[in-house]
Amino acid sequence: MTKNKNIGSYIFLGLMSIVFAFPFYFLLVSATNKSIDVTNGRLLPGGYFFENLKNLFETADIARALKNSAVISVLQTVLALFFASLAGYGFEIYRSKYKDIVFNVLMLAMMIPFASLMIPLFRLFGSLSNTVPIIGIDTYAAAILPYISTAFLIFYFRQNTKMFPKDLLEAGRIDGLSELGCFIRIYMPSMKTTYAAAGIITFLSAWNNYLWPLIVLQTPENQTIPLLISNLGSSYSPDYGVIMTAIVLATLPTALIFFILQKHFVAGMLGSIK
Repeated sequence: MTKNKNIGSYIFLGLMSIVFAFPFYFLLVSATNKSIDVTNGRLLPGGYFFENLKNLFETADIARALKNSAVISVLQTVLALFFASLAGYGFEIYRSKYKDIVFNVLMLAMMIPFASLMIPLFRLFGSLSNTVPIIGIDTYAAAILPYISTAFLIFYFRQNTKMFPKDLLEAGRIDGLSELGCFIRIYMPSMKTTYAAAGIITFLSAWNNYLWPLIVLQTPENQTIPLLISNLGSSYSPDYGVIMTAIVLATLPTALIFFILQKHFVAGMLGSIK
């Protein structure tokens, strides 16, 4: 009976794997076919990948878009991890009823959809364009700053800090470390799996972000890869082979990072501390 149950489970999981893997397979196959073959739903690989790749580099500045996405995603990830972990560390290590009230208010911010904040943010960065152009409209800073301290990341780091051994901090203070020194030299190395999981989530979110960069990055020179792919698809006669090739190139960095940090991601999501 148990054996039959296991066979049924394996069949179900196998079918689900096929269902979830099919879109990725169709993406890879479509990148090797002509546009007409993609629209016809061809499921076999073709021989047009390098031609699609050549057309992509001729019709769009994909190298610049990839560079823009990489710069924004890396800077956003590094800054978000530092500030969110610092806030989560402070909320958990230095407990008081007033900080708990502030934290609860912060959690309420998770219920506010970002779409409702876009107009105030756009007006804010628009006003800064005249006074502080370096963080005004159409700059990397404007695309990054709204995401460097999110309620979710602060909550995530605070919850994981609950399992952090506080005795290590006391030992560091006895040895003469400052509070910032304890945070950088003791807390951060001990929470590397948490940082890895949060880093993957933040990087993927930054790399795939579309709506806010669409609003704030207004020149073609600063557009990110999601914006470039959207522009390719909005032409009068889109070449779907070229679009699929661009999506494959856009997917490679995130897939590579995920597979490299996969073990740390799983451990970090389970709250592991090393």
